[in-house]
Amino acid sequence: MRSRISAKIRIGRTPLFNLCGGHPALDLVNSLDYRFSDRERLDLLTSYDDLLRFVEQTQLLDGRQIRELAKAADPAIAARILRSAKELREAIAGIFYAYVDDRAPTADQIRILEKNLGYANRRRELRWTKPMRGERAGLKWSWGSSEREPELPLWVLAQSAARLLMSDTMDRVHACAHESCRWLFVDTSKNGTRRWCQMRLCGNRMKARRFQARRASES
Repeated sequence: MRSRISAKIRIGRTPLFNLCGGHPALDLVNSLDYRFSDRERLDLLTSYDDLLRFVEQTQLLDGRQIRELAKAADPAIAARILRSAKELREAIAGIFYAYVDDRAPTADQIRILEKNLGYANRRRELRWTKPMRGERAGLKWSWGSSEREPELPLWVLAQSAARLLMSDTMDRVHACAHESCRWLFVDTSKNGTRRWCQMRLCGNRMKARRFQARRASES
């Protein structure tokens, strides 16, 4: 079905998402592939299990938390949370693309992110941590009793997106120059001139297209 190396590949029974965006929020946006293409879009979040694998692979939650969440959500709840995750993804996609295209996001897009952040903030608890080796005791945010809530992936994704959107790193957030791709990424190149999500995919494809166009014009 796909002509390019997938954003999600399977090794054994575990899907691995392509994290070339360099940040969980951007990789979440990229999980709707061919967003700007004429071909059919490909949604890589097809189940609550996919959502759990995504937040584990992006290290927003650890393996123990993922196992607890996998046991906690019944099918109806899992389906509802997946719909909410996609709603959140599209809201933050709209905000990020508005930024890179130098325009304002919609009020609804901001409201959806704000709503999920509100849920997250109401579930967090301040706890005093015991001193560990090489560390000092102190206050730390914790999910406390909410750690087993099946909505936890939504909350950590909303927090991750908000942190990026309100950081100086936004100056380095760009969209792939391939018009049918436009995957988002953080440009960490030294001179800040990265144009492609991945050179071996979109970069090489566009180079080949320009080469073919030059040959056609010369013939």
